[in-house]
Amino acid sequence: MATERLSMGKTREILRLKWDLGRSHREVAQSLGVSVGVVGSTVRRAQAQGINWGAVLALTDDDLERRLYVPRLVAGAQRPLPDCAVLDLERRKPGVTLALLHLEYLEQHPDGYRYTQFCEIYRRWLKRRRLTMRQTHRAGEKLFVDYAGQKPHLVDPKNGECIAVELFVAALGASNFTYAEATLTQRGPDWIQSHVRTFGELGGVPWAVVPDQLKTGVTTPCRYEPGVQRTYQELAEHYGTVILPARPAKPRDKAKVEAAAVQVAERWILARLRHETFFSLDTLIGSRRRPGRTGVHAPPCHWRSAVCQISTSPTMARGGGGLCYSCPIAPRHRSRYASFAFAACRFDLQRRAEATGSSVAAHARGPEQWDNYSIIAGELEH
Repeated sequence: MATERLSMGKTREILRLKWDLGRSHREVAQSLGVSVGVVGSTVRRAQAQGINWGAVLALTDDDLERRLYVPRLVAGAQRPLPDCAVLDLERRKPGVTLALLHLEYLEQHPDGYRYTQFCEIYRRWLKRRRLTMRQTHRAGEKLFVDYAGQKPHLVDPKNGECIAVELFVAALGASNFTYAEATLTQRGPDWIQSHVRTFGELGGVPWAVVPDQLKTGVTTPCRYEPGVQRTYQELAEHYGTVILPARPAKPRDKAKVEAAAVQVAERWILARLRHETFFSLDTLIGSRRRPGRTGVHAPPCHWRSAVCQISTSPTMARGGGGLCYSCPIAPRHRSRYASFAFAACRFDLQRRAEATGSSVAAHARGPEQWDNYSIIAGELEH
């Protein structure tokens, strides 16, 4: 906040005590109740303008103020605004800073904004200039998947410990049809099987799946060429679809699942189950709750095993709201995908490998090779 300007009465008195009576800075400051710095700055300002005590006596208060200080702005007067578009272009040039641009602005407009307000005007303009790409979704084209921030909880019946589980959410781009299910973890088997069950509920496979760049699905995070996890890539090849990870730290790339689907799952599933206590994942998934008969319809969402079946009325689903309960996705593969785990095995002279409790015989072409193991009921089979 700017320091309040001294009145002309105090300014005259400071100059009188200094020049007419010859008092020191400290004595003048104690006499008038101001700081020593104020006394010094007032005297220096008058000397810089070539004013002496005789000139002070000859000048009126208004004339003295105009000689010592920059003229005050008239109330309601508009200062010239800086051209923020030009500033933005100039800032991209090497060595150009806002401080330099402000000095050039003051050369053209001496009564313009000071540096702090100059920067604030430019920053407000930048916020309004944030570009956002509008996505056009076609029916059956993309399925957006993610995990919700809020998590369901299980209670351990042995010690009463509260265990957080994951909430997997998937949403179709065109219809906003939302599928949600609870899983124990975000690890590979749960991640893959959540996709398999999602495709089963949809009755087909979208042309592309858009996940976040989480470690379960993406091994090498990258803005341009992310490395998709091997099992996840095999899932896509099995169903004839493609994995298109969103850019790192760009949630708007999958805004459908971020804003619409996750909010629907948290508000219409987790909020309805907030008073329930579950002791196992099976009881959480197998519980059946339906919306009350209030006449209010929720957005289209399906919770696996009907934990909370939320749907719109046929008129809303087909009408002007643009919501469609089913989406014409492609039924490309009828067989169910089986998860795979990959392990690097080193074979001994007998060409046998030990893999998590099961011995697997293989014909090795070298000292080390990759093998697939199908996960069936928690056991590994070649």
